[in-house]
Amino acid sequence: MNPRRKKRLTIVLSLLIGISIISGLVLYALSQNIDLFYTPHEVVHGKDDTGIKPKVGQRIRVGGLVVVGSVKRDADNLKVQFDLTNKGEVITIKYDGILPDLFREGQGIIANGKLSQSRVLEASEVLAKHDENYMPKEIADSLGEGHEAPKYTEEQLKPTG
Repeated sequence: MNPRRKKRLTIVLSLLIGISIISGLVLYALSQNIDLFYTPHEVVHGKDDTGIKPKVGQRIRVGGLVVVGSVKRDADNLKVQFDLTNKGEVITIKYDGILPDLFREGQGIIANGKLSQSRVLEASEVLAKHDENYMPKEIADSLGEGHEAPKYTEEQLKPTG
């Protein structure tokens, strides 16, 4: 083989190997930062189509309905704990921060965070729906066709303070 061709081949192969290594590292880094969406039912039993369950320590997003009567606030700080339900399964969300103004029991929310135990999510962010007719598509689909939005009285809708 001609020395010039050998040099070109070495350069091309080095570039291909370098690009492959960089691509692999980028994909690995991105896979560590992806927040996958789950419902409480999927956290407990795994995804319906694949059966994949989130692992303890994994970053996930969980969406469902806040269980009425489950919100517990710490009087000394901003820590709050509540249960989230979907298809009969319940998981606990622990959050340290200010909840959205529209957060209340019986409504759909999405919580981002790390799974600290098999049924406990340490949330870093809690998102609430923006009006009473909206529900994230994933939550509405997972609740099924028979789901109706909870009905509230005027007393329940008044802000607490």
